[in-house]
Amino acid sequence: MTSSNKIIVGISGASGAIYGIELLKALKSAGVESHLVITKTAQITIAHETPYSLPQVQALASHFYSVADMSAAIASGSFKTRGMVVAPCAMRSLAEIATANTSNLLTRAADVTLKERRKLVLMVRETPLTNAHLRNMLLVSEMGGIIAPPVPAFYSKPESLEAMVSHTVGRVLDLFDIEHAMVKRWEGVTGS
Repeated sequence: MTSSNKIIVGISGASGAIYGIELLKALKSAGVESHLVITKTAQITIAHETPYSLPQVQALASHFYSVADMSAAIASGSFKTRGMVVAPCAMRSLAEIATANTSNLLTRAADVTLKERRKLVLMVRETPLTNAHLRNMLLVSEMGGIIAPPVPAFYSKPESLEAMVSHTVGRVLDLFDIEHAMVKRWEGVTGS
């Protein structure tokens, strides 16, 4: 596959592991090669918040890497990809990415994505936010990263949590110009 058909997916330990899982499913449906790395705390979150086992999540990806494998292909800028999504992105991961102080493969791959000027999307998950969180988001944004918190859209009148997750994942796919039917598009308000 060409680099335009490869996207790195990182799942960190913040609440909302389902976003990464649904993103992997969507990428597979779109024929995009996914390269997955999951932090140790994300493994706990996946087990606690979802019905998926770690092997089931790994099987959704085209390729899976251990978070400790700093020699993996995705740790190098010479491995060409379209970019990376961290879904969800914990504040610890955000801080490492913002300061280029990477301690694991997820944050190293994000750092490489930024240095190679590829698209990096961070689905940050935390509330309320401290000044440090906001500064780190600003630092990543100034380096070219996209901060995309999983904020639900209510104009689509979602009938389930799954519909809300799907809409948010669809908006992330939009950032990579990947065709999908996951988002109910805004068409304005009639009769006003």
